[in-house]
Amino acid sequence: MSCSLLPFCHFQDLEAARDFLCPHLRQGGAAAARESVDKSPNWEDDGWGAWDEAETQEPEEEEESTCKTQTSYWLQDCVLSLSPANDLMVIAREQKAVFLVPKWKYSDKGKEEMQYAVGWSGSLNVEEGECVSSALCIPLASQKRSSTGRPDWTCIVVGFTSGYVRFYTETGVLLLAQLLNEDPVLQLKCRTYEVPRHPGVTEQNEELSILYPAAVVTIDGFSLFQSLRACRNQVARAAASGNENIQPPPLAYKKWGLQDVDTIVDHASVGIMTLSPFDQMKTASNIGGYNAAIKNSPPTMSQYITVGSNPFTGFFYALEGSTQPLLSHVALAVASKLTSAFFNAASGWLGWKSKHEEEAVQKQKPKVEPATPLAVRFGLPDSRRHGESICLSPCHMLAAVTDDFGRVLLLDVTRGLAIRMWKGYRDAQIGWIQTVEDLHEREAEKMDFSPFGSTRSPSRVAQFLVIYAPRRGILEVWSTQQGPRVGAFNVGKHCRLLYPGYKIMGLNNMTSQGWQSQTYQICLVDPVSGSIKTVHVPFHLALSDKKSERAKDMHLVKKLSALLKAKTSNLDMVEAEAKELILDIKYPATKKQALESILASERVPLSALSNITQTLMDTLKNQEFVCVDEGLLQFCANKLKLLHLYESVSKLNSLSMQQSTPLSDNDLAKLLRLDEKEFARLQTLLENYKQENTQTTVRFADDKDGILPVKMFLEYLECEKDMILVKKLDEGEYVALGSFFFWKCLCGESSTEEMCHTLESAGFSPQLLLSLLLSVWLSKEKDILDEPQSICCLHTTLSLLSKMKVAIDESWDSQSISPWWQQMRTACIQSENNGAALLSAHVGHSVTAQITDSMAEKKFSQTVVGADTDSWEALSLDTEYWKLLLKQLEDCLILQTLLHSKVKKRTTRVSSLQAEPLCRLSVKKLLEGGKGGIADSVAKWIFKQDFSPMILKLAQRKKETESTEEPVEIDRNVSLEKQGAETGMETILELLHLAYQQFPCSLELDILHTHCCWEYVVQWNKDPEEARFLIRSIDHLRCIVNAHIQHGIALMMWNTFIVKRLSAATYLMDKVGKAPKDRLCRRDVGMGDTAMTSFLGSCSDLLQTLMEADVSSDEMQAPVLDTEDAWVSAEGPISIVELALEQKHIHYPLVEHHSVLCTILYGIMRFSLKSVKPLTLFDSKGKNAFFKDLTSIQLLPSGDMDPNVLSLRQQFLMKAVSAVVQVQYSAQKARGLPEESPLPAEKDKDWPALALDLAQHLQLSEDVIRRHYVCELYNYGMDHLGEEAILQVHDKEVLASQLLVLTGQRLAYALLHTQTKEGMELLARLPPTLCTWLKAMDPHDLQNVEVPIATTAKLVNKVIEYLPENHGQYSLALNLIEAVEAISS
Repeated sequence: MSCSLLPFCHFQDLEAARDFLCPHLRQGGAAAARESVDKSPNWEDDGWGAWDEAETQEPEEEEESTCKTQTSYWLQDCVLSLSPANDLMVIAREQKAVFLVPKWKYSDKGKEEMQYAVGWSGSLNVEEGECVSSALCIPLASQKRSSTGRPDWTCIVVGFTSGYVRFYTETGVLLLAQLLNEDPVLQLKCRTYEVPRHPGVTEQNEELSILYPAAVVTIDGFSLFQSLRACRNQVARAAASGNENIQPPPLAYKKWGLQDVDTIVDHASVGIMTLSPFDQMKTASNIGGYNAAIKNSPPTMSQYITVGSNPFTGFFYALEGSTQPLLSHVALAVASKLTSAFFNAASGWLGWKSKHEEEAVQKQKPKVEPATPLAVRFGLPDSRRHGESICLSPCHMLAAVTDDFGRVLLLDVTRGLAIRMWKGYRDAQIGWIQTVEDLHEREAEKMDFSPFGSTRSPSRVAQFLVIYAPRRGILEVWSTQQGPRVGAFNVGKHCRLLYPGYKIMGLNNMTSQGWQSQTYQICLVDPVSGSIKTVHVPFHLALSDKKSERAKDMHLVKKLSALLKAKTSNLDMVEAEAKELILDIKYPATKKQALESILASERVPLSALSNITQTLMDTLKNQEFVCVDEGLLQFCANKLKLLHLYESVSKLNSLSMQQSTPLSDNDLAKLLRLDEKEFARLQTLLENYKQENTQTTVRFADDKDGILPVKMFLEYLECEKDMILVKKLDEGEYVALGSFFFWKCLCGESSTEEMCHTLESAGFSPQLLLSLLLSVWLSKEKDILDEPQSICCLHTTLSLLSKMKVAIDESWDSQSISPWWQQMRTACIQSENNGAALLSAHVGHSVTAQITDSMAEKKFSQTVVGADTDSWEALSLDTEYWKLLLKQLEDCLILQTLLHSKVKKRTTRVSSLQAEPLCRLSVKKLLEGGKGGIADSVAKWIFKQDFSPMILKLAQRKKETESTEEPVEIDRNVSLEKQGAETGMETILELLHLAYQQFPCSLELDILHTHCCWEYVVQWNKDPEEARFLIRSIDHLRCIVNAHIQHGIALMMWNTFIVKRLSAATYLMDKVGKAPKDRLCRRDVGMGDTAMTSFLGSCSDLLQTLMEADVSSDEMQAPVLDTEDAWVSAEGPISIVELALEQKHIHYPLVEHHSVLCTILYGIMRFSLKSVKPLTLFDSKGKNAFFKDLTSIQLLPSGDMDPNVLSLRQQFLMKAVSAVVQVQYSAQKARGLPEESPLPAEKDKDWPALALDLAQHLQLSEDVIRRHYVCELYNYGMDHLGEEAILQVHDKEVLASQLLVLTGQRLAYALLHTQTKEGMELLARLPPTLCTWLKAMDPHDLQNVEVPIATTAKLVNKVIEYLPENHGQYSLALNLIEAVEAISS
C-alpha cells in the first residue's frame, strides 16, 4: 500500500478545446501530440538518482522538443480550474473559455469510464480588450431535503484584467457581475466550511477572496450563496416568462488596501484566529509600547498572507469589527428569448445588455468603494527573492511558497517562520493532501479487548505536500513537517497540478454531517495522454519507520515482490523465503495483500502455492481465537479449495483415455433421433455453411485448448459458502475457463463422468456448468464442424449434467417448461455461430426426449404392466419448443450461409460502404428485427455484392425452367461480373433459391425488392456522390409488381431523402441562372455536379414511377402480408413494406407538376444550359406548389398562362432542343460514323420526345418544337434524321419556308465563300433575283457547312414538295433547283 497515481477521468476531445482556445496551433497540432506520445520516455526504466541530476539532451532530442513546445505547452498559458465535485472544468485563454462536463462513455477497450466533453464554449469578454486572469468552479450545496449536503449546481467565477468579477452557470449564462476595483484581478480563492476537528478550534466562515495588485476583497460566503441562488432562479423565471423580478439579498464584502508592500503576486486568506494571552501581550507591547492597554478578552482577527517582493512574504491582520462590511446591491443579468433585463444599482453590479446600453455604461463607470487601509504587520524580508505562489494547507497551520530562485518554502502560519526549504524546483506547482487514519486497519493485537469495552481515540490526520516540477516532469509527495519523500512519479513536462483548497459552498455544521462529499483534494491534468489523475497517499506513510509496524509490513511486501520477480531456478528457496516473509507480516490486510501477490505470480508452481496457503492457514488456526482475523482465514480456505480443484481438473485432463470407435452416420442419426434423409440434409446444410464461413485464422504453437494458468483460474473463480461462483468475465475469459473444464471431454480425450463428478462435488451448480459447456461448444464452431464425433461427447456430457441434483426441477412434467432446457435454448438463440448452435439444439432435443420418454415410461409402466413402449414417443411442451428452435436455427443457418457467400472476382469499383462487413446473424437478432428483419439482412447482402435486380428473378426461376441456357444468357446480360465468376454465380443462385424456399413469405420477391430499394437509397444518402446507388434503388423500385407497395415506398423515398436535396438544387440553379459549378453543388446540395445531374434524372424517374403506380393501384388489391410459422413471434420495428402500405394516396397533378420541374432541371444540368432560371418558367401558383406534401391538395396553375412566361418557356425548350441536336452531332463526329448510318439513341433519355412532352405540359405548341428540331437537324447536316423528323410536323408549309432559308445559306457558302472560278461563272449565269437573295444569306449561322451538294438537292426537292405553288417563294425555290443541278453537274 504505497503512494499511487490513479487516473479517474479522460478527455473526450481535448484537441477541439485547444483549437478553439489557440487557433494558431490548429495546424499540425494533432500530429505533434501523437508524436510526443509515441516518443515519450519510459520513466519506469530510469533510476531514482536521475531526478536529482541535471538533464542532458542530445541535439536531435532538442530539435524534437522545440517542434513540440507550442503544441504541448499550450495548457501552461491557460487559466484552468476543476470543480472539487469533479462535475465541471474550465479552461480559459485571453477572451475565450471552454466549459467541460463529465459523461460516462465506453472507452476503446470497451470499459465504461468518465470522459470530459465540451459542454459550452465561447467568448466571455464584455469590455473591449479585457482578458480572463483567474477562474474558480465552486459547487453549491443543494437545499432539498432529499439531497442535503450534496452539490446542486456549479458556479463559475471568472476574474478579468478590467477588474470585473463575473459569475456564470454551467451553460455559460451570466448571472451577475461586479466591479470592486479598477485594477486587474490577480487571483481568486475560496474557503468553504470545514467541521472543526477539536472543540478549541475556531469555526471558519465561508468566503470568496479576490486579490488586486494593492487590495484584497473578501465576499461573505453566506451572502454570496444566497445571491447566486436568487440570480439563478431569476434567470430561469425570466427565460420562461420574461417579466418576473425578485431582488436578491445584497452582498456583504470587505475591501482592504494592503500597504507597505512593493508588489503582490498571490495571497492566502487564513481565516479568523484568536491570540493566546501571551501572544496578545507581546503584540500589544510591540505596537503600543510599555504602556499599551490590554483588553480582557483577546481580539479576533482575520489573517492574510501575501507573496511578492519587499517583503517576500507579508503577514496582515485585520481586526474583526474594526470596519463595517460594505453592502452591494446585486444587478441581475437575465437573458431570454423574450426580454433581456438589466437593473442598474448604485454599487455597480452589471449584467448582459444590448450594444447601445453597453456603450452608455462604459462611458459612465460604476462607483468603486474605497479600500480600508491595512498595513503589513511583519514579513520575511529578502530583497532579492520574489514570491510566485502560496498554497495554504487544509489545516490552515502550514503554507507552501514558491519563489523565482526555484525554491519551495514551508511556512509556519501561526509563528510566521520558514521551517523548511526544498531546492531545485523552478516553476514548481504545489498542492496539499490531507489523509485521515482508518481506525479499522489498526493491528488486531493492539486492540483493547477488555470486558468493559474499548475507547477508541479519534482518527489521526496527516498532511502531505505535493510538488510538481515541470522542468523535470516529476511529481513528488513529501511528508510534513520534516518528513521524507514518500512518493515520486514521472508524469511528463506538460501537465498542470490543480489544488482548489475548498469543497462545497453552502454547508454548515448540520448539513455537512449526514453525507460525506465525494470531492477530490488534488489532481494532475496531462494534456498529452488526455487524462486526469489524482494522488492517493496512505496514512501510514506519515509515520516514522521506527514506530510504524505498517511501514515494516510494507517493506516485507516489497521484499516479497522483488523475490517473486527475481530470475532464479531454485523454486524451493523461493517457496521457503515466501513462507517466512508472509508469516512475519503483522497486519491481516497486508498479509492478504502478500498472499494475493504470491497467488498472482506466474513463476510459483502449483505445489508451492498450496503449501504457502496451507502454512498460513495453519498458523492462523493456531493463534488465539480473539486474535484471528476471520476474513483472512476464510480467504485462505477459499483459495486452498480452488487450488485443490485446479489440481484435480489438471490431473483429469492429463490422463490419456483410450479413444472409442467413431460412430457411423446411422448411429449419429439415431443419437439425434433423425431419419437418414433428415440427417443427410443436416450434413449438407452444415457442409455449405462450413464452406462459406471458412476464415483463415492464425494460431500459435503455444495456444493449446483446455490449458489455463493457475493465476487466471484463481482470478476467474470465487467461493461463497459451499458454492463456487464465476466472477463477471468477458466472453474470451469465460470460454477459456469452460475449455479448461470441458474441452478434453468434448474431444473424447478425458473422462466425462469423472470431470462432472469432480466439479459437482467442488460446489459448482449444474446451471453454471451448463453455461460453461455451451460457451465452449458455441465458440469452437470450426473445430466441432471438422469433428462430427464431438456430438456424441456433448450428448454424454449434457446427459450427465441433466442428472445432477437441482438441474431439472423435480416438479417438472411434460406440460410445463423446464428452466434447465430454457437456459440451453436461450444460449442457442443468442449465439451467432449457427452451425454449432444447430448441433447443440439437436443434442438438447435428443436428451430432452430421452428424459421425457423415461419419465413417461415409468409412469406408464406403473399403470399398464408389460405394454410395448418402444414404438411411441412421449410429447412434452419442452419438446415442442425444441422443434420450433430447430426450425429457427435451420432457417438462420441457411440465411447466414447465403450472406457469407460472394462472387469470386469483382470488376466494378467497390465503394467503402460496400466494403464494410455484414454482421453475423442469430435467432435473437432475427426475432428482434421484426417482420422485415430477414428481408432487410438479405437486402444488405445484395447491396454489398451489388447484384442486379434481375439476379433475384433468376433465382426464383432457376428450378422452374429445365433449360439452363436462358438463365445463363440473362446472367451474362445483367450480372456485373465477368464470365470467370459464373461458377460462383451458380452457387449464389442455388443458395438464394434455397433461401426463397425457406422463407416463402419474408423473401417474397416484391418484399425483397422493396428492402433492396430502401437499402440502396439509405446508402446513397450516406454518400450522395455514389449516384449509381440511387439509380440501382429506382431499378429495384420498378421491379416491384404490386402497385400499392411501389406507390408507398416511392413516396417514402421522396419525403425522406429526395425532396430536401431537390429543393436545394432548384433554388441554387435558379439563383445562378445556369448549370452550377461543382463547388456550388457541393456546398448547397452536398454532391458534385456530375452526381447532381444523375440525381435529377433519378428524381424524374422516381416521380414517373410514382405516377404510374398511383394509376395502377386502382386496378389491383393491396397485398396481404404473411409470416412463416416459425417467425410469428418476431417483434421489433415495423417493416418497410408495412410503412409503405400505410402511405396516403398522392395528388396526381401535383406529382406531375414536380415531374415537369425535374425534367427541366435535368435538361439544364445534362446539356449545361445557360441563362435559364427554372422557377421563372412558372407563375406564382406553380412556384408556391413546389416541394409541398405530395398527398396534399395544392392550388395549381390553370387556364391561360401569362404570355411572358410562355415566351420564356418556348425559349428554354428551343435551347434544350438545340443542345440535344448538338450532343447528337458531337457523338456522331466522335464515333466517326458516316452521316448515312443511323445514330444510336441517347442512353438515358429520349430527349426529342421529352421536349414534346414538356411542350404539352407547358402549354406550348408542339409543332413549333418539332419544326425547330427539324431545322436544327438540317442545320447540323444530319439530313437523314431530318427527313424522318419531318414526317411528324403538321404545318409543313411554314417548315418549308424555314428550310428554304437554310438551303440558301448552304448555296451561299458554296458559291460566294469558296471563291472558285467555276462558282463565279455559275453565279453569273444565275437569275439576278436569285443572286441578290443568295448574297443576303449569312452562311455563318450554319453549324455544319461540309454538306454534299447532292444532299442539299434532296433538301430543295423536299422544300418544293411542301411549298404550295401560290406561295411567294415558290419561284425562288424553282430557281434553287436549277442552281443546285448546275452545281452538281
